[in-house]
Amino acid sequence: MIQSSINTNIDTVAEQQTHREPVTVRTVGRKATITKEELFQAALNLIGPQKSISSLSLREVAREAGIAPNSFYRHFKDIDELAIELIDRAGIVLRQILHEARIKASRQNSIIRSSVEVFIEQLDADEGNLSLLLREGFTGSRSYKQAVERQLNYFQQELQDDLIRLERLNNSKIAHPELVAKAITQLVFNMGAKVIDVPVAERTAVAEQTMIMIRMILEGARHLDEAQFQ
Repeated sequence: MIQSSINTNIDTVAEQQTHREPVTVRTVGRKATITKEELFQAALNLIGPQKSISSLSLREVAREAGIAPNSFYRHFKDIDELAIELIDRAGIVLRQILHEARIKASRQNSIIRSSVEVFIEQLDADEGNLSLLLREGFTGSRSYKQAVERQLNYFQQELQDDLIRLERLNNSKIAHPELVAKAITQLVFNMGAKVIDVPVAERTAVAEQTMIMIRMILEGARHLDEAQFQ
């Protein structure tokens, strides 16, 4: 039931991402109405590599969105509620992108490269979803870190399912796929946090090292003698 609900949310957000027009937030004067999506975009406009959502004020977001502060409360009770929903939204969008990349992969080598390359590409994407998760996961408040951790658990579960599926296609099997998925998820997100502000050449080198480490994890899991761990 939980996974079904997650997939439904992913499909819904992905469809919204595909069909909606680019959001223009800044306006002259104040708007009479505002959508959640416009408030999300206003917050993303204001934060950056060195600025957390927790540093924003409600008035800043309202001004960026072109609304009176009171209009903010039609959708959120405070900045924290907006931030947590924005983190959830970012996770859903990114999981859909990475899931599609893995679905297109037919071999383990391609699933590794396609996933890492798509992950790196998202660091430079205009949407800012990945940078948001990386920043709040390491420097955000406790509630923000918990929201990011929930999203990482979803990433981990979906990666586990895809790894099992691909191993079956290749007539092979990995020991403890849940731990393999956890190790890979943590490795890739730590890599992302490390390279988010570095030059492209250095970022590429770290990504290549990460792919090698992922292959090492997978090969080790395929040849693990579980009897040694009893």
